[in-house]
Amino acid sequence: MKARFLRFAGVRSRARRASTIGLFLTLFASAAQAQQGTPEQRRACTPDVYRLCAGEIPNVRAITACLRRNRANLSEACRSVFDQAGG
Repeated sequence: MKARFLRFAGVRSRARRASTIGLFLTLFASAAQAQQGTPEQRRACTPDVYRLCAGEIPNVRAITACLRRNRANLSEACRSVFDQAGG
């Protein structure tokens, strides 16, 4: 029973992180471009958030600052999102 609960808790935790990242990318795109980010933009940066800025989740401002600090290490796809946003 305990193992089942722990497995369920782990799924909830991953779902929470994924939704937080989705929210971050939506807010980032809205603030940067005055429009909602596309699914392609969110997909472009999600791996970089996990790889470079996982410790900042769920703080949206900290994630944005982290991605900007790590601009040289961003994937080409995520870097192009920042280029389009002027960030």
